[in-house]
Amino acid sequence: MSYDQKTCNGCGKNIAPYENSVTFPCPQCGDIDINRCERCRQFAIEYKCPKCGFIGP
Repeated sequence: MSYDQKTCNGCGKNIAPYENSVTFPCPQCGDIDINRCERCRQFAIEYKCPKCGFIGP
């Protein structure tokens, strides 16, 4: 079984398939999926949309 490797938009690390992560569309443009690892979610690390530049908590 394989899966698409996701990278956290906050810290840049690869997200493990069993990790408590989240993926959601960019709140501003909606065109890019934002991936957040468990650690970045827990500590509210900033992320930036690579398309529109939106910065979120």
